[in-house]
Amino acid sequence: MRGFEPIIFDLDGTVVDTVGLIRASFRHASRVVLGHELPDDVLLANVGEPLMTQMQVLDAARAQELYDAYREHNHRVHDEMIARYDGIEAALGRLKAAQRRLAIVTSKSAETTAMAFRAVGLREYFDTVVTASDTDAHKPSPEPIVLALERLGATPERAVYVGDAPVDVAAGKAAGVTTVAVLWGAFSPAALAAATPDFTVATPAALADLCLGGAPLIAGAS
Repeated sequence: MRGFEPIIFDLDGTVVDTVGLIRASFRHASRVVLGHELPDDVLLANVGEPLMTQMQVLDAARAQELYDAYREHNHRVHDEMIARYDGIEAALGRLKAAQRRLAIVTSKSAETTAMAFRAVGLREYFDTVVTASDTDAHKPSPEPIVLALERLGATPERAVYVGDAPVDVAAGKAAGVTTVAVLWGAFSPAALAAATPDFTVATPAALADLCLGGAPLIAGAS
């Protein structure tokens, strides 16, 4: 067998297209709470970390207000703005057909993760889902990825973490797994290159090709 196994995915910006939803929710929250819209590079700088952490960076004194305004807007427009990425279901199907175990590790809460899967489907492809509700520490800590590996009975040597954010790359490196950055999410190629992932891919089909044949598995690993 070549490639990687198990394959662990971030959710937002990797499996589901929520970039427009996230941007709109941040703009709404900053406008309502702070009285002005912050630039996108500020609003999106910490995407991938838990929402409250992002709000504390924006304005520690008003983080709860920002959090509440974001969630109200996000939940109200969620189902009309979320979508699958083109080609992602075909890629997941190829990986499952090749008997790869798949997992999600996301900084979304269990509630909002369930909302995403209700809106776009795809939950059936994943053997386990780790949300921000499952661990005390969150990305860039390795703890959520380590928990996913434990649930799968897997070792980091054969595993890969796939995400669209520098924080995903940092978490994967900390967990000792191979890291793959995808170019269809919230962050620029330059921002992802600065995080030094092991691989970068431009399409879900290329991701499946890499995971199925991109590198030999370690001999004797289990």
